[in-house]
Amino acid sequence: MNIPTKKLNTGFEMPVFGLGTYGMGEGAGDQKEINAIKTAVEAGISHIDTAEVYANGHCEELVGEAIKNYDRRKLFLVSKVAQHNLSYRGINQAIQDSLTRLQTDYLDLYLMHRCPGEDKFEETTQAMNELVDQNIVKYIGISNVNAEHTKALCALTKHPFVVNQVHYNLQFREPVSDGLLEFCQSRDMFLEAWRPVNKGDNNKSGTNITKQGIDILDEMCKKYKKTPAQIAINWLISQKNVITLAKSTNIDHLKENLGAIGWDMEPEDINHLGKEFPDQKFVSDTVPLA
Repeated sequence: MNIPTKKLNTGFEMPVFGLGTYGMGEGAGDQKEINAIKTAVEAGISHIDTAEVYANGHCEELVGEAIKNYDRRKLFLVSKVAQHNLSYRGINQAIQDSLTRLQTDYLDLYLMHRCPGEDKFEETTQAMNELVDQNIVKYIGISNVNAEHTKALCALTKHPFVVNQVHYNLQFREPVSDGLLEFCQSRDMFLEAWRPVNKGDNNKSGTNITKQGIDILDEMCKKYKKTPAQIAINWLISQKNVITLAKSTNIDHLKENLGAIGWDMEPEDINHLGKEFPDQKFVSDTVPLA
């Protein structure tokens, strides 16, 4: 299938749904995970998200191996520089190491994986801008950064930060309470939601949104003839400037996730879910905004 895209007023465009790779390379079997990435690409996913800290770089190696025989121009490849490398020198070394592991000579999008210390704002922003100037990355962004610091970083950059990748779903609403979602929507910036269905081995206190038994979710599943996961993902991508990604190494889960795409939820249902979903939490249980 063709994954729809969203476009900012600046002209920056990316798919509404991508493949996350967090946890890959940590023992489940390299070939299994390489095959899972290939399966996702064959199914129509072009947006692949990874990071240098995932499995200490091995995840990037798996991604590089999986995509090496595909047309690079048709892929939207994203990686992230680790917090311990958030300095001018660190960023410049980290990008070269990531490109080597990924077997590519550029990234479509490069993110600061955490918020740098305020004393490093200018230094790190300069380094990220120079990567764009040198055509090493096409676009830059940030991850897990609160509204206050997002505003400060955006004020310093020559090339716009086009994405802030954060924990956001039906239950975890920190980007709303923090004001980040409103800022991204008014600033012409994407908010990219990770863990859209709040499922995974690292899930600490959240509800598994993929299960039945949540009345408001069951109501929407019946109305739209979709699964809970499909409702949760569609709820995200139905919002202005919001996109998402999810990891899947299971073909059935991948197909289910893709079933969240290509249809529209009614605005009143988007609002209803936003207001009435139970046990909402306003600080991430995994990576709070900083």
